Amino acid sequence: MRLADYLDKGASMGQDAPCLTTDGRTRSYAEVRKLSFRVSAALAARGVGPGDRVAVLSANDPTAFTCVFGISRAGAVWCPINPRNEAAENRDLLALFGCKALIYQERFAPLVERIRGELPELTTLVCLDDPASWEEFLSLGVEEVDVPALDDLAMVVGTGGTTGRPKGVELTGTNLETMTAITLMSYPFGERPVYLALAPLTHAAGVLCFPILAKGGEIVVMPTPDVGVFLALIERHRVTHTFLPPTLIYMVLAHEDFDRTDLGTLQCFWYGAAPMSVARLEEALRRIGPVMGQLFGQTEAPMMVSTMAPADHFRTDGTVATERLASAGRPSPLVTVAIMDAGGSLLGRGEVGEIVVRGSLVMRGYHRDPEATAAASAHGWHHTGDIGYLDDDNFLFIVDRAKDMVITGGFNVYSTEVEQAIMQHPAVQDCAVIGLPDEKWGERLTAVLQLRAGATLEPAEIRAFVKDRLGSVKTPKQIEVWPDLPRSKVGKILKTDLKSRLA
Repeated sequence: MRLADYLDKGASMGQDAPCLTTDGRTRSYAEVRKLSFRVSAALAARGVGPGDRVAVLSANDPTAFTCVFGISRAGAVWCPINPRNEAAENRDLLALFGCKALIYQERFAPLVERIRGELPELTTLVCLDDPASWEEFLSLGVEEVDVPALDDLAMVVGTGGTTGRPKGVELTGTNLETMTAITLMSYPFGERPVYLALAPLTHAAGVLCFPILAKGGEIVVMPTPDVGVFLALIERHRVTHTFLPPTLIYMVLAHEDFDRTDLGTLQCFWYGAAPMSVARLEEALRRIGPVMGQLFGQTEAPMMVSTMAPADHFRTDGTVATERLASAGRPSPLVTVAIMDAGGSLLGRGEVGEIVVRGSLVMRGYHRDPEATAAASAHGWHHTGDIGYLDDDNFLFIVDRAKDMVITGGFNVYSTEVEQAIMQHPAVQDCAVIGLPDEKWGERLTAVLQLRAGATLEPAEIRAFVKDRLGSVKTPKQIEVWPDLPRSKVGKILKTDLKSRLA
């Protein structure tokens, strides 16, 4: 399926049904389809055709998201550009992808002006919320354009360049169709789901729209993130599905409006993109309800490497299955998952190694980077860079990112295990554990904490708390308490920033 086919599938269930809603305005499937055809025709009139790359630089916006389907109809390739990136990173991504057109919001016009002179391949620039520019662009297309793509490539997604040269992940229509199929078979769905998108549509929140559209559902788009508005919209629109990274779920649980918000329409509240505290997950199951659904994946194998449906959080007798809450669920139905050692040999149940993946969920490769593609697919498997194991019940446990493991005093310490222990303390809102250079220990285990509003905590208290649970080797030797933690564009804690600030 092309990306436009998901929109058409939803429209086949009712042209007048609500499709995209934001700020109280709803666009029907018919309206969204009509605009997508106009965008494809306008792109074709500008010489953009099958195989060409078209970037979209926008915050969450229904018109910008509609352009995705117009790009697909033109046979072109969608390149989502994160609006929170620095100008240099976006310039590098646009150059790497070889983008021929850029559709952007007016708020990013200064950024576009700074970088456009360095992008000779970028010949078409369209400001989607400048009425004159937008209408001029749309007026060029006089006939509907809906052509097949040159091949199965649907989108190219940047991995970011904060730790080196950015890479572009090539995702095909087959990759996204596999992801959509896994989603629909792994989680509860009724007729015409209502999905609330707070997280950026350039990331997980965006690709989760495709299964919603395939069911003829409605997508409620939040232009700016606000936890209070998020809660109000769930109640107002009778939302059935939503997704947030753990850090934002912690903020939802702590919000003053939480206890007076009706969340009874939720069928599936997805969480993922980072490890979630088991203590906070138990709290969410108790206070939000039996609707939490975990997903684990990465850009290179989008979203659904493993899944844990709401029902899997409970035993058959209805009690919370605490023994599996720290897992990432079971490998999903259309994906093969294994554990591999450094030499390329597969390991048995319970043995710790790198998580590797096979199947039609896995990317085609890195754009214009055969060396990185070959490295990521060594021994015939896609290498995730995550360290973990499969237990006897086939639940996948991720113990750490390979790069985040701390070697202190000759012992390997997985930062996520220490973070899970710290998050059990009632005063802690969020935390991150890192290793800092140390002459005695090699790396000094360091924890940076963000406390709940009004809470206080002495370093000695948290050291004793962790030591009692994990022993002295895994107890942080340095404790920092900060008002907030540095986070990425999608809410992940930036451990590289922590290390540089504490170095």
